[in-house]
Amino acid sequence: MSAARVESIRFADDRLDLLDQRRLPAEERWLPIESAADATAAIRDLVVRGAPAIGITAAYACVLAARHRGDDRAAWDADLDALVAARPTAVNLRWAVERMRRAVEGSPGAALEALRAEARRLHREDRSANEAMAQHGAGRIEAGSTVLTHCNTGSLATGGTGTALGVIVRAWREQRLKRVLACETRPWLQGLRLTAWELAREGVPAEVLVEGAAAGLMQRERVDWVITGADRITANGDVANKVGTLMLAVLARRFGARMMVVAPLSTLDPQTPDGAGIEIEQREASEIWRAAGVEAPPPGVDAWNPVFDVTPAELIDCIVTEKGVIEPPFDGRIRGLFDGA
Repeated sequence: MSAARVESIRFADDRLDLLDQRRLPAEERWLPIESAADATAAIRDLVVRGAPAIGITAAYACVLAARHRGDDRAAWDADLDALVAARPTAVNLRWAVERMRRAVEGSPGAALEALRAEARRLHREDRSANEAMAQHGAGRIEAGSTVLTHCNTGSLATGGTGTALGVIVRAWREQRLKRVLACETRPWLQGLRLTAWELAREGVPAEVLVEGAAAGLMQRERVDWVITGADRITANGDVANKVGTLMLAVLARRFGARMMVVAPLSTLDPQTPDGAGIEIEQREASEIWRAAGVEAPPPGVDAWNPVFDVTPAELIDCIVTEKGVIEPPFDGRIRGLFDGA
């Protein structure tokens, strides 16, 4: 499979630049990130999003923090704690920061070279994992299939070709797909603004639909696979992903589609038994109103704005990782993926 035609993270000479995903597709603007605080704000404000990309960004931010803090280990650790708190649901963020923390025994300033090497290694590993997942996932899709995806899971959300979108792009290039559908993904419209843009860049014809149209579509026309990424997968196979994923999984079960979740090992959380233990990030209600061009809600009206929902393991047909594909029952098999890792 050829390399991705899109990138969102650049790091060279201790300079971190992020493609500002809030401005896509209207404007391709690279935002300089000069400190860990800048990176924390960029993660929180969705300049960069997607669990693997957040983790990679945080790893490079740990390097920037070490340059700034020098011998002050306590201040460096505080910078890292702030990074972790920026998006609590995506397990890749904590995983990446703790991996970088383990690379430093004493002074962060003295460990700069080790930190640079570790961050670059983490980025390379994600690229390799993306390629492996694309191969494993595409191999499960029959020729002539229709697939539906949700949110954005391509190069903008990872350090390589993507998770779910990487599978879809590879399946298209292998001539396995008849039709590709992408939900708008409200309220931030990641599917409309980002996934559609990426698919166009990758040369994959696609159709966008609002989430509310998914039920009617799946009732009237055959959808073979719903393919999504994940922000956290617990030990029993419960999946936290962009809000709306649970709805699609229920619809898939009702109308005969299969549900594929694509995620690297860094997204798996074998220490959390099930989805009840996942903290679901809540964002400001004003985001919903702004998405509709409304500055303020009517008096007495509020909004509920969770970023993620949790899909129970029993609604998932397979989980694709860089180590291969696992099927239900997931309990025990997810922990097993880490044996010898």
